[in-house]
Amino acid sequence: MADKTALSLPAVAERTLGEPRDLDAMLRGAREPFVLRGLVRDWPLVQAGLKSARAARAYLIERARPVPFTVSLADPGSGGRLFYDAAMQMNFRTARGKLADIFSGFDANEGRANHPVIYLGSIDVPTHFHGVDAENRVDLGARDPITSLWIGSPTRIAAHNDFPDNLACCVAGRRRFTLFPPDQFRNLYLGPIDNTPAGRAVSMVDFAAPDFDAHPRFAEALAHGQVAELEPGDALFIPSMWWHHVEATEPFNILLNYWWRDTPRYMGQPQTALTHALLAIRDLPEADRAVWRDLFDYYVFSGGDEARAHIPEEGQGALGPIDAQGAARIHQFILRSLSQ
Repeated sequence: MADKTALSLPAVAERTLGEPRDLDAMLRGAREPFVLRGLVRDWPLVQAGLKSARAARAYLIERARPVPFTVSLADPGSGGRLFYDAAMQMNFRTARGKLADIFSGFDANEGRANHPVIYLGSIDVPTHFHGVDAENRVDLGARDPITSLWIGSPTRIAAHNDFPDNLACCVAGRRRFTLFPPDQFRNLYLGPIDNTPAGRAVSMVDFAAPDFDAHPRFAEALAHGQVAELEPGDALFIPSMWWHHVEATEPFNILLNYWWRDTPRYMGQPQTALTHALLAIRDLPEADRAVWRDLFDYYVFSGGDEARAHIPEEGQGALGPIDAQGAARIHQFILRSLSQ
C-alpha cells in the first residue's frame, strides 16, 4: 500500500516577529502552532553548530557541569526509531556518563552510513550546564519555563503530546515536526499509558511506513495534519496537548525547548488523574460509570461554580479556589486516601 505520509501535508503557519518583546503577546492565548524563522539564529550555540557539529559539541563540553548525563542507545537496525520492540519493551537501552565521553561516540561514528542511535533527551539545561541558558535565551516575559536540550543522531520520535506549551528551537541539524490537533488522539492509535518511551503515550503508527489496514483511522488524522521543517535558528510554537511526531534528520542534531504552563506549578498533573480514574472508575458497571461521569461534569468540567455556590466560602475546602496552601492540603488528602 502506498505511503500516505508522502502526500503533501500543509505547512504550519509562519509568523513574523517585529520586536523581541512582541513574542510575549504573540504566545499569550495562542492555540494554534506557528513557526518563527530565524528567531534564535544569533545564539552562540546556533552559530557554533553552523560552523560544524564538532564545534557545537565543543561548546557544550566546555560548559558541562560535572554531573552524569543520561543517554539512550539503539542498534543501527532501528532506523533511528526509538520505540517498542516486538515484545512491547523499549528497543533502546540507557546509560549514564560524562558528556565528553558520550560525545566521543558521535566523533567515532561521524561519516559512517550504518551507525548506532545516540540520543540525549530532555536534558535540564541549568542542572547540566554553566551559562548555556543565559547565553542562548528567548525572552518569554513573566513565564517561568523549564529549559531542555535534545541532542542526537538521526532519530524518529513517535507522535505524542505534552501538557505544557512548548517553544521548540532548532539549534543544530534539522527537525521535521508533523502535528495534529488535540482531538485527533483516537485516530493516532495510542499505546499504553504506563509503559512509554518517555512518560507520555505515543502513537503506534510508524509514520515512515504506516499500516492502514491495522490503523485505518490514521488517514483521517493525516487529513488534519500539518508539517513544520526547521533549520538552525528556527522556532516552532506547539500549543498544549497538540500531538507531534519529531524527526531529527541530520547526522548531528540539537533542539532547545521551553516548556511552561498557564496554571501554577502546584496544580496537579491531569495525566495522574486520568491514570487513577482507570483504576477506580473504568471497570465499574455501566450505570455506575454514568453517575461518575455526571459527578465529574458537576465538580470538574463545569468549572465547579454550581457545586460550591451554596457553601460558605470559608467552608468550601477543595471546592473553592485553590492556592499553593490549598493544593498542598488536597495533595495530602489524596495521599491519605490512597494509603487506605
